[in-house]
Amino acid sequence: MATLFTNGALFDGHRYVGAGSVFVDGGRIVSVDGGFEARSARTSTTEVVDLDGGLVAPGFVDAHVHAVQGGLERTRCDLTDGHTRDDYLRIVKAYADAHPERPWILGGGWAMSAFPGGTPTAADLDAVVPDRPVFLPNRDHHGAWVNTRALELAGVDRHTPDPADGRFERDAEGRPTGTLHEGAMNAVARLTPQTTDDEYYAALLEGQRYLHSYGVTGWQDAIVGAYAGMDDPGPTYLRAAQEGDLSAHVVGALWWDRTRGAEQIPDLVARREQYTHGQFRATSVKVMQDGVAENFTAALGAPYLDRCGHATTNAGHSFVEPEALREYVRLLDATGFQVHVHAIGDRGAREALDAFEGTDPERRHHVAHLQLVHPDDVGRFAGLGVAANLQMLWACLDEQMVDLTLPFLGEERAAWQYPFGDLERAGARLVAGSDWPVSTPNPLEAIHVAVNRTAYGEAGRAGHERFLPEQAIALESAFAAYTSGSAWINHRGPEDVRSAGVLRPGATADLVVLDRDPFAGSADDIGGTRVVSTWIDGTAVYRA
Repeated sequence: MATLFTNGALFDGHRYVGAGSVFVDGGRIVSVDGGFEARSARTSTTEVVDLDGGLVAPGFVDAHVHAVQGGLERTRCDLTDGHTRDDYLRIVKAYADAHPERPWILGGGWAMSAFPGGTPTAADLDAVVPDRPVFLPNRDHHGAWVNTRALELAGVDRHTPDPADGRFERDAEGRPTGTLHEGAMNAVARLTPQTTDDEYYAALLEGQRYLHSYGVTGWQDAIVGAYAGMDDPGPTYLRAAQEGDLSAHVVGALWWDRTRGAEQIPDLVARREQYTHGQFRATSVKVMQDGVAENFTAALGAPYLDRCGHATTNAGHSFVEPEALREYVRLLDATGFQVHVHAIGDRGAREALDAFEGTDPERRHHVAHLQLVHPDDVGRFAGLGVAANLQMLWACLDEQMVDLTLPFLGEERAAWQYPFGDLERAGARLVAGSDWPVSTPNPLEAIHVAVNRTAYGEAGRAGHERFLPEQAIALESAFAAYTSGSAWINHRGPEDVRSAGVLRPGATADLVVLDRDPFAGSADDIGGTRVVSTWIDGTAVYRA
């Protein structure tokens, strides 16, 4: 069926157009701004979508998300609606009481800022679930909260050494207290019950439904491999693509196993061929180069500070040795893979950029997160043709930033955080993602932060000043990163055969309809914009 979107404003993927119409037929855009083609092709069966003063734009593309993991947490003990220690314990108890048949309590989504030092305790969980093991990753999935029963089953005690890529939070006597950082999660995760294929499938469909409700028409899944107690979601994506249930256009970033080396590349090539089908393409490889700042595992150029402002001996982790990273990236590039690197710290970002020296820009390599970027490295993105994959929502003074990050960086490094404006001014290509379930997948809330450098609803409140406002970007730039930019990173940009991310004749009709025109209102209200409908290949996949 043909569809005419009219009586509203347009954003074309690069710029705000203002009032106009879009005519769609056969899954593609036929005309923009009510041209002759639309008037001549319109029939009595054409669906007319009255925008009612709202905005139509290319569908949002999430360049860094974990859709199966997010969907799975939504079907388990989901802590994302909680904000405090008491909230989480109430949710865990209610879930455990409602599911007495489940041998483990699984789920996740707690915020580190709810606990002193970002480290919850097993004793708290013991009070609500004393008899069954509990394993709950936090929102960033770089740590997990477990109870005493889980530690006992794993054989973890004061004599258990920390793994090379993580650590157990301990008390003064060396006894593990219930928070597992990075690789230490595996001590318990390896014991959790096997998730069934059908549970993973239901999780993908729930994750897809949830993302569509926020206007997301495609994404890059940033971990297609076994990680933190989850199995490889590749087979789940393949099943959905084969059965016709994958409505989104998805690229899978195959997980780089940091316990192995270049010998895994033939396995990655085989999985690329095995999983790629229909709307799912396993054409990227994800390398996690460092951890996160909140647990002091992000790789910094100089050590973290202690709470008194003195330098410690810890400068974080490079999970892949930098020389080896350069070799692996070169080999992956030569094998035709795009490489997608997680880098939070300034040293992690520099190591990633060093590894991309001499690679093919046509691969569209990208570095995600970029919490800290040394000023000397900002200009290298454009020079290397490496995209900056932004998680815009994080660039604000939330509790996690104020309590768990700023005191340990110092004033100079704190000013290097989330340099969106500097990256854009230096010519870097900007793309955007949410990292859901680490944080909300709502692009409008993320765009709000990119423009305002404060969270939606916080403007003007005491203690919620704008965070490094000189790094704000324009609304057009933020929308472009989340539409044409991220479509480009998935090789669906305007220059590709099956173009998306733009409003222009011939482009794929992946669209989002918003309830208002955020370009016409106050910047303080951007985050309140809501999705009315989401369209993929000209077909509605979500209506509010």
